[in-house]
Amino acid sequence: MDDLWVRLGVSFDEPVRDPLWRNVMVPSEFSAILSSPEFIKLSRILQLGPAHLVYPGATHTRRAHSIGVFELAKRSLAALASRSTLNGIDAVGARGFLVAALCHDLGHFPYAHSLKELPLRDHESLTADVVLGPLHAAVTAAGADPEFVAAIVDQDLPASDPDGSLRLFRNMLSGVLDPDKLDYLNRDAWACGVPYGVQDVDFTLQHLGLDESGRPGVSERGVMAIEAVLFSKYQMYRAVYWHKSVRAATAMIKKAVVEALASGVLAPCDLYGLDDHGFYALMAQKGRDARGLIQAVFDGAILKSRFELPFDEANPAHRHAADLALRPGLEADLERLSGASQVVIDVPEPISFESDLPVIGSGAAFPAYATVFRPEVVASFTRSLRVLRIYSSTDPGARLAEAASDLLA
Repeated sequence: MDDLWVRLGVSFDEPVRDPLWRNVMVPSEFSAILSSPEFIKLSRILQLGPAHLVYPGATHTRRAHSIGVFELAKRSLAALASRSTLNGIDAVGARGFLVAALCHDLGHFPYAHSLKELPLRDHESLTADVVLGPLHAAVTAAGADPEFVAAIVDQDLPASDPDGSLRLFRNMLSGVLDPDKLDYLNRDAWACGVPYGVQDVDFTLQHLGLDESGRPGVSERGVMAIEAVLFSKYQMYRAVYWHKSVRAATAMIKKAVVEALASGVLAPCDLYGLDDHGFYALMAQKGRDARGLIQAVFDGAILKSRFELPFDEANPAHRHAADLALRPGLEADLERLSGASQVVIDVPEPISFESDLPVIGSGAAFPAYATVFRPEVVASFTRSLRVLRIYSSTDPGARLAEAASDLLA
């Protein structure tokens, strides 16, 4: 690691203690970012939102995660430099990549991904706004270019890239073996007390490299690292992220916000820049939690799953249930036909299991490489995880199952 940073004149002299990666050494020039209100706010956003209702240890924050992503970004770039020629990268670019890793979640919404699928701006775009706005001076003081940092995080931003470093840093920050994924899988598993997400980070970094086009990839021995990430991500979704009680809380929050947006008592921009506490305070205002669903989540009164079946994209009734604009009508029909109270439908959003990473020296990308994780196997992960569930506060017995079978057949 030292060779790259010595060559670039970047020193790491301030320790930040982290339970996962131990001493995380950061440049002293980054202190204005680390102490800024925008970064401190991440201490008030739980990384896994309502998952702590199922896994009591899951109270770690996006601030801790962001520091972890910084550490792994630092290691990843150094590991890459030890095996590849990175002549196009200068100190400003390298610092920009580290700042992007540290700041990548500044625009993230509260409550994990409970607000995903809503008609809101992407959190990457909101992060770019923070970098270019309130943190502009702090990012500049860190020796980075705010416009370059924003373009790494928000890949929709137009930016010139004459030396290819922007493309490289974008691929490194968001990819199959990116520092974000390597941190959250390890950190979430550690916090929840489960073994499924643990990754061998040292082994992974040992096999990073660039292919002939300058794209990050892994050596043939490093294929195991991709396999480990794919299966770990599947297991973490199955056991933690999409646990049926976590999905219940997520669906309750989503339903309350959808209704508030539809009634006009809430505007999309009201949800930007909030932490968890601010979100609760906002939704507690008159008319914004009409059914008391968000207060119920706050109190841990999670609805029970009464009916579930595999989600079938080819089924028009299932697509109807997945449409947030149409779902309220279906929930009302289920309440009317079954007599159940507070019916909430949950359909997990589509997810991807990225695997398109070059296998250096083989002339192939991972999906075409000799591995059991063929594209059809990876696609089956998503299909097996997406379960349509119907929750309610009362148990109407067989009547709800009968109504659901009739409406969702």
